[in-house]
Amino acid sequence: MSFADRHILVTGAASGIGLATARHLADAGVARLVLVDRDAAAVARIVLPCTLDLLPGDVADEAFWDSAAPYLVGIDGAVVNAGVAGAGAIVDLDFSEWRRILGVNLDGAFLTLRAAMRAMPGGGAIVATASAAGIKPEVGVAAYGASKAALIHLVKVAAREGAATGIRVNAIAPAGVETPVWDAVPMFADRAAAIGRDAAFAELAALATPLGRYAKPEEIAAQIAFLLSDAAALVTGACLVSDGGYTL
Repeated sequence: MSFADRHILVTGAASGIGLATARHLADAGVARLVLVDRDAAAVARIVLPCTLDLLPGDVADEAFWDSAAPYLVGIDGAVVNAGVAGAGAIVDLDFSEWRRILGVNLDGAFLTLRAAMRAMPGGGAIVATASAAGIKPEVGVAAYGASKAALIHLVKVAAREGAATGIRVNAIAPAGVETPVWDAVPMFADRAAAIGRDAAFAELAALATPLGRYAKPEEIAAQIAFLLSDAAALVTGACLVSDGGYTL
């Protein structure tokens, strides 16, 4: 899949799935990447073999997207990827924590999606990073799961609205992926401190995933690239569940 002459926005681009996707697209010949991350130092360190616009900013800040609009001119693809994790039973969850997670994962996704669709009057392709947590309920993930379930539906609405101007919008819903977002989950952080990060991932995957392992960011990046590519030209409003059987 060649991305020559393509101009693509990626949020949450400084680590995990976002950085892996940026690298994959660069290796596939993309002409320009607009990379957004709230970690200004990390996004500034990204070096890839294509034209780069490196934008530090909060995807949940409407003013940021107003200022970023000139950089989005000419884009024909977007990866709505920035997100945060968190856990807590509903009865114990502070409203501030609920708002923190929903603010990035849903408000931020909406603002990114809106900015990208406005910048694509001639059509394009958008992929949003959802989660299997938005499909399968689990104890302790009310905020995160709700944000991702809403994102999956938002993608479907965007696909209906974007179709008239040739914009395809899809979601990908991984389960466990070996990314830094897990470090914010107390259960994982405690276990990683006790037995090591790789062993903690292997232990979790063995318990929760029929295929017995979590995904690497590079695997999810390749699937995102497929959804962005012309090989998926008739795919829109879909949610690609890439979870090793977790939701079965």
